[in-house]
Amino acid sequence: MKTKSFDWNSLKRFFPYLLRYRKENMTAMLLGIIAGLTSVYMTFLIGQAVDQLLGKDAVDFNQLYKILGLFAGIVGVTTVSQWFIQRLGNRVAYLAAADLRKDAYQKLNQLPLRYYDQTSHGNIVSRFTNDMDNVSVAVSAIFNQLFSGVSVVLLALFMMVRMSVVLTIVVLLSTPIIFLVSWAVARASQNDFRQQQEIVGQVSGFITEMVGNQKIVKAFQQEENNQQRFETINQELYVRGQKAQFSSSLTNPLSRFVDHLAYVAVGFTGAYLIFSGSELVTIGIVSSFTIYSSQFSKPFIEISGITTQIQTALAGLTRTFDLVDQTPESSDETGKELTAIQGEVRFEEVDFAYDSKRPLIENFTFTAEPGESIAIVGKTGAGKSTLVNLLMRFYDVDSGKITIDGVDIRELKRDNLRQQFGMVLQDTWLFDASLRENLTYGNAQATDEEIYTALKKAYMCDYVMRLPQKLDTPIGQQGIKISDGQRQLLTIARTMISNPAMLILDEATSSVDTLTEKNIQSAFLEMMQGRTSFVIAHRLSTIQSADKILVMDAGHIIEQGTHEELLAQKGAYYQLHHAQFEQ
Repeated sequence: MKTKSFDWNSLKRFFPYLLRYRKENMTAMLLGIIAGLTSVYMTFLIGQAVDQLLGKDAVDFNQLYKILGLFAGIVGVTTVSQWFIQRLGNRVAYLAAADLRKDAYQKLNQLPLRYYDQTSHGNIVSRFTNDMDNVSVAVSAIFNQLFSGVSVVLLALFMMVRMSVVLTIVVLLSTPIIFLVSWAVARASQNDFRQQQEIVGQVSGFITEMVGNQKIVKAFQQEENNQQRFETINQELYVRGQKAQFSSSLTNPLSRFVDHLAYVAVGFTGAYLIFSGSELVTIGIVSSFTIYSSQFSKPFIEISGITTQIQTALAGLTRTFDLVDQTPESSDETGKELTAIQGEVRFEEVDFAYDSKRPLIENFTFTAEPGESIAIVGKTGAGKSTLVNLLMRFYDVDSGKITIDGVDIRELKRDNLRQQFGMVLQDTWLFDASLRENLTYGNAQATDEEIYTALKKAYMCDYVMRLPQKLDTPIGQQGIKISDGQRQLLTIARTMISNPAMLILDEATSSVDTLTEKNIQSAFLEMMQGRTSFVIAHRLSTIQSADKILVMDAGHIIEQGTHEELLAQKGAYYQLHHAQFEQ
């Protein structure tokens, strides 16, 4: 894929984030003008001081001391001004980056689940950390040069023209060459920087995945293979990064070389004019002019010195705006809201595929009556969990429709739809916080009595009561460590506390021992009473009391009925049951 050498669009889109902080920008602009004036005036005073050195035993010390005293005061003003500019630059840079990071995170909440399934989580995290940090550093560096630099350039140009037009022309001839060098290097290396940031995202994704699954890595003795994979990616990052850094690092020395040639040209031209008898040029003027030419080109050279940071930041901006530009879920602001739920769920000729080239669910039709418990069984990949994804609108159907109490779920607000379901999944999730915060995640108004009642039903109350801070005990990296089975029991309690209208249980007791599973089934049966429930299970012993059992294969219902009816048919369900209980 062909990429642009310089992404102006990302840069233009970031400007509004910087312009939000008008007070800081205006203050920095004022201080920049002051710093520019004082810097240029210092150079003028240097020339004046040199001209007081008339010769041996011919130095006007009184005038020289006045100039040096004034010079010291101006140095102080310049230093203070530049210090404040740096502080303001850091503030604007990090606030602007924080605003962009906030917008990007807000966009994450709007993206469909498909994006998360298809994108490395570590790569996403890298856009919020590495990429945005690079933007902050580059903006801060540019900000420190911008206001005072522009003032110095304009004022130095004014003073140079005022002192000598000929010498000014000599200086101006070198400036386009500096611009040309910087542009050529940036054009050649920007694509390398973009690819470097992409590989940084890959490294972040790989490490996130491996660290999070280190038990499995060690269990399958994959440390050496993972080390080789990491070294391959790391080597690719080294090669691409070295190429980007090398090409970008040429900018500053080349710019300085051109600038030094300008010094030499000014010196030769000034000397020629003096020896030619010109009264318009003095040694003091040549001295000042040499410094003015340095001040005039200094902002351009300093910008070229942070070319690497700028290009890395541009690559980071491009990746961040790529996230911001992802197509969000369709708007549901005008959607309906369900209030009194009866619980009739109907699939009508539903077609769906994660990949259009590989159909998964085709012409799927089924009705769950209010209050029924529907068990879904089948081989791995049969489409069981996909039905849950469609029912919760994590994915939308390709054709057909799903209705709840006769209302197409695509006409409902997603939040309202998902509030109707309580979910207990095979993959448990608890965040680093107190037990209370985790348990009330779906019902912030739950009382302690409701929490303890749910914990008793989930067989976790005794455990919680033994904890030092009970419900206020922190769990996770900053708190106590709990087992996978305990995590699953807590997620079950969390669902009970949320008191949903309907239930989805996807291998809800997969990490629980058999005895606890039998005990908790009674709690599930009580919770499912009067609620339409969908239960996905591999252990058939847990779904024998279901009102209907759907046997799925390749996205189709191949059998349905009660446990006894399906055993009597001696079909696919009978074979699954026989395989589990033949001993």
